[in-house]
Amino acid sequence: MHLLFIDESGTPPKPHDGRQAYFVIAGLVIPEDRWQGMSDKLSGLKLREHYRGEVKWRFFAPNNQCDDNPMREWEQDRRNRFRNDIFSIITETKSCRIIACASEAMAAYVLGNVNTQSDLYFRTYKPVTERFQYLLQDITRASGRDTFGMIVADHRGKGDDDSMRHQHERLIRESGQYTSQYKNFIEGLFFAPSHLSVGIQLVDMIAGAIWRAQAHNDRTWYDKIRPSIRSSPTGRIDGFGIARFPKADWNGAVLD
Repeated sequence: MHLLFIDESGTPPKPHDGRQAYFVIAGLVIPEDRWQGMSDKLSGLKLREHYRGEVKWRFFAPNNQCDDNPMREWEQDRRNRFRNDIFSIITETKSCRIIACASEAMAAYVLGNVNTQSDLYFRTYKPVTERFQYLLQDITRASGRDTFGMIVADHRGKGDDDSMRHQHERLIRESGQYTSQYKNFIEGLFFAPSHLSVGIQLVDMIAGAIWRAQAHNDRTWYDKIRPSIRSSPTGRIDGFGIARFPKADWNGAVLD
């Protein structure tokens, strides 16, 4: 069994926003027999650093002094060392894989089937589910045994969760000629509050790193996690580990 934890970076831009804004949904695939070890490592790291609370990408921003930030008294160098140690938990677990999709808002809203923020969210989510299915198929072929997976998403609110759950079920049910067939998925879409989920906290960090690289061409932390991103046999990430939506008329940098 493999668990796919997903989270987004930021909020889907509104139609007619006028900016070439980017939105990212990232996923961290953790085999069930590696979850406990990663959980123990994160708990141990927090204990050593006297960090109390959940890990969030936004807490690491320079001069973030929000009341809910456990690092509000930390110097930036200490924050960065802590961030580096968090990403090491992921990259040192060799069987973990990162998948994601980045959307380009202005190009997406030109399409006839993307008219709302909800549309943009779902069309960014869909390629992540497809790459999870491809990864499960790859593992099945390599091992000779059927490999199955479940998706756990960050809890956003009852209305958003219900809408996403129904969209996910329709995606799975209508899979066929023009979409992936999700033969390796178990059950539906599950939700977990981020402060109670190790996987959600880790993937929140991943989503932030990918968004930063895509939106601001800052690869500092992207390059740290790059070894864990799903790639082709030749090492290509674009289209294999990180999808672009829409791929046609893409104007921004291509992460690879």
